[in-house]
Amino acid sequence: MKTTRRKFLTSVSMLAATTAFPINVFEFGKKEKLKVALVGTGIRGTSFWGKRLVDEYSDILEFVGLCDVNEGRLSYAQEYIGTKCPLFLDFDQMLKDAKPDLVIVTTVDATHHEFIVKGLKAGIDVLTEKPLTTDEDKAQQIIDAEKSSGKSLIVGFNYRWSPYSTKIKELIASGTIGEITSVDFHWYLNTYHGASYFRRWHGLVNKGGSLWVHKSTHHFDLLNWWIDSDPEEVFAYGDLEHYGKNGPFRGANCRDCSFKDKCEYHFDITKNKRLMDLYVANENFDGYIRDNCLFRDEIDIYDKMSAQIKYANNVTVNYSLTTYSPFEGWRIAFNGTKGRIEAALDIPYHQNTAISQEALHAKEMDQNAMEEAETESIIVHKLWSDFETVKVPVEKGGHGGGDKRLHNKIFKTPTEKDPYDRSAGIRDGIMSVLIGIGARKSIESGKPIAISELTALEPSVKRLK
Repeated sequence: MKTTRRKFLTSVSMLAATTAFPINVFEFGKKEKLKVALVGTGIRGTSFWGKRLVDEYSDILEFVGLCDVNEGRLSYAQEYIGTKCPLFLDFDQMLKDAKPDLVIVTTVDATHHEFIVKGLKAGIDVLTEKPLTTDEDKAQQIIDAEKSSGKSLIVGFNYRWSPYSTKIKELIASGTIGEITSVDFHWYLNTYHGASYFRRWHGLVNKGGSLWVHKSTHHFDLLNWWIDSDPEEVFAYGDLEHYGKNGPFRGANCRDCSFKDKCEYHFDITKNKRLMDLYVANENFDGYIRDNCLFRDEIDIYDKMSAQIKYANNVTVNYSLTTYSPFEGWRIAFNGTKGRIEAALDIPYHQNTAISQEALHAKEMDQNAMEEAETESIIVHKLWSDFETVKVPVEKGGHGGGDKRLHNKIFKTPTEKDPYDRSAGIRDGIMSVLIGIGARKSIESGKPIAISELTALEPSVKRLK
């Protein structure tokens, strides 16, 4: 084994279970490529963790296996990603035959733990898409597996890496408004993006853990990182009032629905070749319908959510998620001992943007979007002073520029010290999902939920790294 590759594998395996994402110790050799295996060949797996890795980093890594329960999607994924590696319907067989150095998990959220645990127990480092998992029992299984395996788990949080989120972190960490005391955070999903979750498997709690876990884990991770403390308690409200059984009519799917001319939410998947080739062409293998009716009776997740979160350092957070907003964007305000920071992204009337909400979401997900010369504002208002407007250069593609920066840190500049501590490991992944799991339990019980009661991890006043 070449020295540089041995250094990578050794340094990753030496990390403890509670350390942060070991991104700064990754050092890939040019002579012997990192062997990567991917399980889950859906849209995120084939694009961000598939095709983009081949397109950008094929000189330092190679795919040695692709795995999925759907053999049709597997064949499509192989061609789309641009690899000739073996295909597997059985994950255990892939680990045995392919002998990867790194397993990337991009399956249905509720199954993440299965592949994470198997990978770690097989002595392989694992990278998983968010959310880490969907309930506290699975979270504890992952904690135990990493601790006993001596291997490491990486959680692919990309929002930390966007320039706008990073600037907020910089302002807070530098003490611009003193010590943070409270936060108001509101996220709006539009009627294009928000509705899409209810068409897919995400609309079922037993698949995605609800949007408290699948979507809000992004937001909770940002809060944990910005506040630099662990959540201690959560109390929440939520309901399903717009989608699911509340719809005026329902059909088998959007393609064949007799109400398509009446339904404002009608989605014509036939106009999207990528989704047709990946999903519709392969429905016969596993029965998964990508353009399901978002008013079907089986939907059991919430479409409106709000929570109050208390942190170990006594910061309190008011959070809400709306899934049927006219626009997609978010607002946040930090109150501190010396002032207040207000930030917001993609609020259309702030910049009088004319782009459609569908196009806005497509641009955000596009890994090849050109960089744009745009700026967004952050308002800093100190006590007894006039406010200051901080202009931040931003990008729209790849989750606000976060996707490519996450990849580049792993594969291009692994040894550079990151002053903003954007690395995310198992503890970050656990703490972010425990807020969502706690919120779900709070709604069911009508009581506040202590984070310490969910797993063996104890919340820390200072976020552990």
